[in-house]
Amino acid sequence: MEFEIWKPVYSRILEDMGFSREEDERAALILSRMLDPAKSAKVSVLHELIGGKNALVCGNAPCLKNELESVDTKKYVIIAADGAAAVILDSGVVPDVIVTDLDGDVEREIIANSRGSLMVVHAHGDNIGKLERYIPFLHNIIGSTQSVPLENVYNFGGFSDGDRCVFLAREFGAANIDLIGFDFYDEDVTPIKKKKLRWARELIEELLL
Repeated sequence: MEFEIWKPVYSRILEDMGFSREEDERAALILSRMLDPAKSAKVSVLHELIGGKNALVCGNAPCLKNELESVDTKKYVIIAADGAAAVILDSGVVPDVIVTDLDGDVEREIIANSRGSLMVVHAHGDNIGKLERYIPFLHNIIGSTQSVPLENVYNFGGFSDGDRCVFLAREFGAANIDLIGFDFYDEDVTPIKKKKLRWARELIEELLL
């Protein structure tokens, strides 16, 4: 994703959500400095994992558990949005990629990471403390940001974990992208989560349609 293409959408998101671009950029810089080259993965690994394959993007809506039971996960490269990783692990499957801002069940994500999941760890203005706490326990990491990309922190497009999974799959050439575990109209969430779901729906629809 070229940042100049993403920038107008990002500006709208910042204005709507009341977030700070400066804090996003500060978080990206902190993540950049924390990433150990010996524990980081190359972006080419994402090409190898995703390119030309069918991607199953798993959101963390309550419906995920039941929907997983009706899917042959062996036919897909599995991309989990943050807390979805724990549900996928409970089903006996290790996600190929976890896209996370470290806001879910991070302990389970660490387990998945130890079993082979590649971690696309996202930095934004509200998770600097979690970056500092959890990055030392992770390996096979690629850093991401929604602001200006840095040499080792990339902007693949997208805002929330779920839609960033879809942008990632598209960016790295998935042949097909199927979604499970998404409920864009969930009423049992906070007002800020409703806004994030609205943005996720808009971004995914625009990207895929």
